[in-house]
Parts: sequence; C-alpha cells; structure tokens
Amino acid sequence: MKILVVFDFDHTVVDDNSDIWVIKCLPSQTLPNSVRGSYRKGHWTEYMGRVMTYIGDQGVIPDRVRSVMETIPFTPGMTDLLTFIFENKSSVDCIVISDSNTMFIDWILKGAGLRAAVDQVFSNTASINESGYMELQQHHSHDCDKCPVNMCKRKVLEAYLSEKADGGVEFGRIFYVGDGGNDLCPTFCLREHDAVMPRKGFTLEKLLARLNVQEGNSSVGAKVIAWSSGTEILRELKASLQS
Repeated sequence: MKILVVFDFDHTVVDDNSDIWVIKCLPSQTLPNSVRGSYRKGHWTEYMGRVMTYIGDQGVIPDRVRSVMETIPFTPGMTDLLTFIFENKSSVDCIVISDSNTMFIDWILKGAGLRAAVDQVFSNTASINESGYMELQQHHSHDCDKCPVNMCKRKVLEAYLSEKADGGVEFGRIFYVGDGGNDLCPTFCLREHDAVMPRKGFTLEKLLARLNVQEGNSSVGAKVIAWSSGTEILRELKASLQS
C-alpha cells in the first residue's frame, strides 16, 4: 500500500509565514495600523482579505506579488524531500493542508519547480478579480470548536481519506508533518502505525508533549517523531518504504 505524506505549509514546507512574507511586496514593507489592528482572533482569512485589498489599493499588481512570494525560503531539506516524493509517486502520495491560500502555495511550489510533487492542495481559495486584486474565501465551514472558523484540518484529512477509500485506495502509513496549533486536531484521527511529525521548538511539539503528560499516550495514537529539517523526514520516509 502507498504512503501518504500530509504537509502543513508555513513554517513547515517554507521557513516563514507566507501571509506575513507578502507584505514585502509593498513599497514601505509595512501595513498601516488601520489594517494591522483589524484582526479578530480566529478570523485570519478575513483579515488577510483586507491585507490583500490594501496591497491592491497601493497599485501592486499580481505579478509583483508572485515574484515576491517566490523568494520565500524553503525549510532546510524540504526541496530534497519534495523531489524524492516526486520521484517516487508510485509509492507516495502527498497533500498540503494549509491556512495560507491556494494561490500563494501554487506560486511558491511552481517557482521552485516542485508543484508536481503535491497531488492536492487544501487551503483557503484565492483568485484575482477584474480589478487585479486578490480575493480570499475560507476553505470551508465546520463545527469543530478547536479550530479557526475557516478550516478544521482534521475534517479536511478525514474527507480526503474517505474519498480515497471510496475509490479503493487505502494508505499503509500516514505521515503528518506540521508545526502549529491548528495541526493538533488532525493528529487525533491518525492510527498507531502512522506518524505525527512536529517541528522541533514549535507549538505543535509543545502541545503534543503537554497532552502526553496530561493524558498519557491514549489521546494521540500515532507515533510522535520530532524534526528540525526535511532531511530527518526523508530518512523516516525512506525507512518506511523499505520496511
């Protein structure tokens, strides 16, 4: 059976936050207080819509935004990992579940020649309107009280696995690779022989450690394997393919 690798994007595949990086396309490389102060907790995508409207108001065209997004650095070892996944598509499927947006992710991966490594991207929908402004829509609505209003990554992953199962595809092992607080929820649907891979020193690793102390290993069934570079993930993936 195939292996499935699930990636978060910001601070996982890339070594920064794409929603913050985009501000570099502004001449001043900063947002006014009227925009910065408009964020409401749990409503990041709505806030980013206002950011992109402000960027459009400053006359920044989509090609300029794209060229800036293509300069975001990849996390060490990630380009090698994604290249390996692309070269082993007969054995490995790969998806991205991210709170960024579809256009940023596509631009960044295509700019690095790595888009073909990823089978599907699940993120907030982005498009360019007739005025040349980027518009954002939240990925879906859900009833999970643990996640931001625009996306529950567990719901996304479960729906993907269900759709694959309906088509006769079962995965022998799942690797979930992430860093943030919104990456905790999907770890609860992983099996014992799957792996949750939190980035060392980031929020997800701390949350998993706290759960382990509070509840023991029962709350998250998957094996926890922390990482600091894509090289470590690649080593685990190769070992799993050989076993």
